[in-house]
Amino acid sequence: MAYEFKLPDIGEGVVEGEIVRWLVNEGDVLVQDQPMVEVMTDKATVEIPSPRAGTVLTRHFAEGQICPVGRVLITIDDGGVTAAPKAQAGRQRRASAPATAVTVVQPAAAQHQQIAASPSEPVLATPATRKLAREIGVNIGHVRGSGPAGRITSDDVRDAKTGGAPAKAPPLPRPLRVGPSADDVRIPFRGLRRKIAERMSLSKQKAAHFTYVEEVDASALVTLRARANERLGSQKLSFLPFIVKATVEALKYFPQMNATLDESTSEIVQRRGYHIGIASATSEGLMVPVLHDADKRSLVDLGKEIDRLATITKNNKAALPDLTGSTFTITSLGTLGGLFATPIINFPEVAILAVHKIEKRPVVVDDKVEIREMVNLSISVDHRLVDGHEAAAFVAMIKEFIETPGLLFLDSI
Repeated sequence: MAYEFKLPDIGEGVVEGEIVRWLVNEGDVLVQDQPMVEVMTDKATVEIPSPRAGTVLTRHFAEGQICPVGRVLITIDDGGVTAAPKAQAGRQRRASAPATAVTVVQPAAAQHQQIAASPSEPVLATPATRKLAREIGVNIGHVRGSGPAGRITSDDVRDAKTGGAPAKAPPLPRPLRVGPSADDVRIPFRGLRRKIAERMSLSKQKAAHFTYVEEVDASALVTLRARANERLGSQKLSFLPFIVKATVEALKYFPQMNATLDESTSEIVQRRGYHIGIASATSEGLMVPVLHDADKRSLVDLGKEIDRLATITKNNKAALPDLTGSTFTITSLGTLGGLFATPIINFPEVAILAVHKIEKRPVVVDDKVEIREMVNLSISVDHRLVDGHEAAAFVAMIKEFIETPGLLFLDSI
């Protein structure tokens, strides 16, 4: 008997998922609970097991395609076994439980309204545009995109709802066509890489970015860290826990930097929890594990949690709570940190702080040239919510904590 397995509701607000990797082929014999497919949503990558034993008849979506919740994902010949509704529901719930959770995005509320779309024709649109289409009842698969490369914009969706035609984009110059070469390498643009692209595009589209850079004398911090590590013995601290501590203290004085904009209610929401995302490079792409309640942790505790998050993220073992809920993000490349950067905000947050490498530089101190341990801080801020003066004052406070660490750090080791 052919059993049609539909993509289950993997998590609150999830309405579709991208097929990252099939773990079974058509014709394969399955046992119950055998992993079938990896699916990436806006919240996580989950491994979905088979709800029953049988033979794979049809995989209805190819890798890289988007499957809406409730659409048939795979058809299995179960040999005529008919499950009771209650048991079937139980297996369905087991199938929806994530075995792994790997993501770079924050959770976003979405209605469970499903809009039909052709799986063979992927739609080029950001998650925010897709959400808008669902909310106002527009089939995004029937909307003509006016954005670059045919991307569907929010205005296109609204025009489709009202019956108006989207503004015609000015003609672009014809790109230079270069013939294929045997040396070319084609890599599928899907999974985490495509999700990162969607999130970065959304951030640039929504937030009005500006970047501010400050130079900081970290000589006192370098000395303090060395003293702390002498006291701690085997538990060595990197510079990052100190940066996190200084940032959290500054956020308490500048609550607008720890905020988000609720466009649905036209309200600025200042967060009272201090959950710091730490942008981390992995073999699959950029991910942002989260230091929850960073304001309540000592430097040693922050160091241990940073190490734990780094390990599970690089090994693709991070669970959903480890990767969601950040209110402010810090990105650091350590010794590869360069001089300055223009990081992209981890939307819907207000700002992201980039920490560059600490290195010896000649600087003027009391009219004399001295060699000091210097570090640059770059912050990108959403100008819709924060003005330049406030961003500069925020960074100036972090600078003060780093240059004169004093009791802020010694009391929290």
